[in-house]
Amino acid sequence: MKTTLGNSRNALGLLFLAPAALLLLVFLSYPLGLGTWLGFTDAKVGRPGVWVGLENYEFLWGDEVTRLALFNTLVYTVVASVFKFGLGLWLALLLNRNIRLKTFFRAIVLLPYIVPTALSALAFWWIYDAQFSIVSWALVKLGLIERYIDFLGSPWNARIAVIIANVWRGVPFVAITLLAGLQTISPSYYEASAIDGATRWQQFRHVTLPLLTPIIAVVMTFSVLFTFTDFQLIYVITRGGPLNATQLMATLSFQRAIPGGALGEGAAIALAMLPFLLACVMFSYFGLQRRKWQQGGGD
Repeated sequence: MKTTLGNSRNALGLLFLAPAALLLLVFLSYPLGLGTWLGFTDAKVGRPGVWVGLENYEFLWGDEVTRLALFNTLVYTVVASVFKFGLGLWLALLLNRNIRLKTFFRAIVLLPYIVPTALSALAFWWIYDAQFSIVSWALVKLGLIERYIDFLGSPWNARIAVIIANVWRGVPFVAITLLAGLQTISPSYYEASAIDGATRWQQFRHVTLPLLTPIIAVVMTFSVLFTFTDFQLIYVITRGGPLNATQLMATLSFQRAIPGGALGEGAAIALAMLPFLLACVMFSYFGLQRRKWQQGGGD
């Protein structure tokens, strides 16, 4: 009787999971398989193409623009992720305190994340405009600079500008997620450590950080994945310029495949991102979520 009931429950569960599995198969597995196939062909827009093996990857290995895009992507991802984590953790700790209007400030922190990416990018595009920049105007009025800053005309200025835009948009996701993790930590840990004479820094280091590490692992994995594959922000603000200084792997893949018509080459660039994304996930799983990290000591 129990076995029959268990089997029926399993069958019912599989029945409920079938639609979601079908959607994943159609909208994830099929594009991934097609992209993998195209990466090994010389397909063009309007032409199926033939199998060329590793020729696309050999070409990309020697392509200066692709190497520059990889460098830009790594710099963009590492710098933005570090700042998003630092600012997000600081905001989470601040919002976790008993301060006035705490709910209001939590809602305000979410605003950059809920605004559509294209609108955020357009706003930053105006902020960075060479002639109408509010930042340059304010600095000139304060007497700190004599002429407007060319935010998007200089390679490193443009890199810093898009990183700031990404940090502004990504900090709320990190902050709210870490805040949710902080809410799960029992106050009794802090009370016990305070009785033992622990300072605020010691409480953070030996209580908060070890217990928050599993949440940090998850949120930073998603943050790095979203940053590494960022497209909209870069495409709207700079289109990869100037001189490909902000060209990322995602934007380069799109430009080579769609406007450029080289579907095989664009697919190969997209597939070249997979090892880096896989490395990020594996680092999170085998590194940040190890038991000795979670407990602040040995296994």
